[in-house]
Amino acid sequence: MTQRPFKVLGIQQIAIGGPDKSRLRKLWVEMFGLEVTGQFQSERENVDEDICAIGSGPFKVEVDLMQPLDPDKKPAVHATPLNHVGLWIDDLPRAVDWLTAQGVRFAPGGIRKGAAGFDICFVHPKGSEELPIGGEGVLIELVQAPPEVVAAFARLQAAA
Repeated sequence: MTQRPFKVLGIQQIAIGGPDKSRLRKLWVEMFGLEVTGQFQSERENVDEDICAIGSGPFKVEVDLMQPLDPDKKPAVHATPLNHVGLWIDDLPRAVDWLTAQGVRFAPGGIRKGAAGFDICFVHPKGSEELPIGGEGVLIELVQAPPEVVAAFARLQAAA
């Protein structure tokens, strides 16, 4: 295996799905005190989500509270309650190229803009015969970290 040409910097987000996001908001916003920072809807991704945040600055973690626009359509964002985990990546295109060469399977759609405006792509939850490495049942979102996040994690690592 060649040396990894990118870094996973930290957790960017977790996404939690349910049949009714108002129940998720009750716990995460009203009880835990997370701030709602935006909303996102996509017919293509069959999702209606509230984008929430915990923490601040470059170490802020996004918590997406999701429900399907149509519970009978796919993707079924509510069928797995912990829908996906997002990881900050310092160089997303290099990461995708290298991971693919190592046998990692990505979900269809390639690199594209995500709900929060960052470039994203997803590691498929299951490997295939051609690309045998997947998330072993977990969908993993790789998120291009903006320069200020890359710099903040570099400062944190240098101080350690």
